[in-house]
Amino acid sequence: MLRKLVVGTLLVSSMAYAASEVNIYSHRHYDADQQLFTLFEAQTGIKVNVVKAKASELLKRLEKEGAKSPADLFITADVARLHLAKERGLLQKVDSQYLNDIIPPKLRDRDDYWFALTTRARVIVYNKDKVRASELSTYEDMVNPKWEGRLLVRTGSNIYNTSFIASMIASQGREAAKTWAAGVVNNLARTPKGGDTDQIRAVAAGAGDIAFVNTYYVGRLLNSKKDADVMVGEQVGVFFPNQGAFDRGAHVNISGIGLTKSSSKNRANAIKLMEFLVSPEAQAIFSEANSEYPVNQSVKPSKTLQSWGAFKVDQTPLYRFGVHNADAMKIVNEVNWK
Repeated sequence: MLRKLVVGTLLVSSMAYAASEVNIYSHRHYDADQQLFTLFEAQTGIKVNVVKAKASELLKRLEKEGAKSPADLFITADVARLHLAKERGLLQKVDSQYLNDIIPPKLRDRDDYWFALTTRARVIVYNKDKVRASELSTYEDMVNPKWEGRLLVRTGSNIYNTSFIASMIASQGREAAKTWAAGVVNNLARTPKGGDTDQIRAVAAGAGDIAFVNTYYVGRLLNSKKDADVMVGEQVGVFFPNQGAFDRGAHVNISGIGLTKSSSKNRANAIKLMEFLVSPEAQAIFSEANSEYPVNQSVKPSKTLQSWGAFKVDQTPLYRFGVHNADAMKIVNEVNWK
């Protein structure tokens, strides 16, 4: 019923507002995003045009196009990329009371150049047949010799990993972060390869006993239409590290959005879309359809996410991950994390 209503409304709105649009450069590639863009079009009559590519390609394109870029919004995963876009002068400040009211300061740029749309926790997944949850505790414990030859993780240069190392630099200092990264290398079950989903599959298959991944990859497996994917998701447990009374909490990163420096004639439309994407309606779709945690605290996470329980979150402001990311990459190279 909702789908028919949206399509019908969209047809009417498109005719009435043909000249009203907003242009997005997006690194995200999920059906949930297109569902939300379509819903926004139906509700506002503002046409949403999307260009999809790798984040690095989109950043290069924005730099090359400069002030002539047609892009109004840049959407990507991981705060380090948003920080980089700001540092390169590709974004502009957004003055929106709604965004500031909805999104906690920790999850937005300190100068309001970018804002979180969703969050993902970086957790430990474990083979339920080989590991008990009681054996797990902190990120630091991942480098305990007891996990030697048992740990799976993607390449060190992957931005999820460099952002985590950057968070350790911010909270514990460079030497502690380097010691941790070296310990990861020492405990690897195999040479890093593949994405987070590949690490989860490998844990389920017995290639390693624990892996370091983002939560939404587990959620996507559990909610897949393929029985084989669901089976993989059910074979692993999800553990949120550093939950002790005096621990910093689990590392959380984001998917986020920024208004491009080049946006001018569509600026109002772009801000309207930014505000729509953090509305309760949109946040529920992000969570249910893509297993991401809402940034709007009035919205409950999906049932899958709720099944893992509530958890303590590291309160380090996310912009600090971007500040330390270049140094984190140096550490990756120094410890030979391939």
